[in-house]
Amino acid sequence: MVLAELTDTQKRLFVRQHYGLAGKHSAVKLCGWTKKSLHDKGVCYKQKFYGIESHKCLQCTPVVNWCTENCEFCWRLGRYQSPKLEGWENPKEIVDKMIEAQRKLLSGFPGADVNMKKWKEAQNPTQVAISLAGEPTIYPKLGELIAEFHKRGMTTFLVTNGTLPEKLENLNPLPTQLYVTLAASDKETFEKVCKPNIEGAWEKLMKTLELLPNLKTRKVIRLTLVKNLNMKNPEKYAKLIKKANPDFVEAKAYMAVGFSRDRLGLGYMPTHEEIVEFAKELSKHLEIKIADEHKPSRVVLLTNLPKKNWKVR
Repeated sequence: MVLAELTDTQKRLFVRQHYGLAGKHSAVKLCGWTKKSLHDKGVCYKQKFYGIESHKCLQCTPVVNWCTENCEFCWRLGRYQSPKLEGWENPKEIVDKMIEAQRKLLSGFPGADVNMKKWKEAQNPTQVAISLAGEPTIYPKLGELIAEFHKRGMTTFLVTNGTLPEKLENLNPLPTQLYVTLAASDKETFEKVCKPNIEGAWEKLMKTLELLPNLKTRKVIRLTLVKNLNMKNPEKYAKLIKKANPDFVEAKAYMAVGFSRDRLGLGYMPTHEEIVEFAKELSKHLEIKIADEHKPSRVVLLTNLPKKNWKVR
């Protein structure tokens, strides 16, 4: 067994990358859209689509250094391991430390070009994106963590790679909105792009897709599309998406940020126009309409739900 705790070297690396450490194995980081919103220079596509407020969003993870995959498009360094871990911190302690770390990261922002009303509101986030790094379903008390956020009046978006279906099947409570990342339409591409470090990862992802229709929450399938790598065969993606029967589908471009630039780079980043064309083909096979888009994020939303039902609040 390995302690769920960052080493001093890892802590220094994360701090240099502007993460806010929240205890032994959790972290937060200010999203670029949170920063833009504080400067009144734009908002995240999640605000445009789902009504969350970018400046009041807490981007976090309870497992900053552990994942079941080493995706080529990941902004992290990679080389993740999936050891058996022990010594986890409790959810209430993690949430307290996350909010404290977020406030510390925000402390240097006040200035002439910052919207101070938003800055003050940002001290008490109302939305949580459990998506920063690692695979959050590794954390054994994830349900209790989500419950702690909900108890504080916060909505939760959980992003998972779907390789631990048993954790999702038993998750209680479920998040406000559940994202499953689908980064390949077949096993061969999946293993090339996602580089899983657990056995049977593709089959487990397929089990997650089959499980989704039975989970009583809002569900999103996110396609992370990498040019010349997995941005192909929309009809095969559609077949997999139909298994999941999600409320929303997001076709989103790979963005060349962080350490992914060393593995891929700008040449693998689709333009927004290319994402739109792919989404059109996907729409035909799914019989789900293109409902919205956010050009700065290079993302297209597909759903048949009426717009009045998109908002989380």
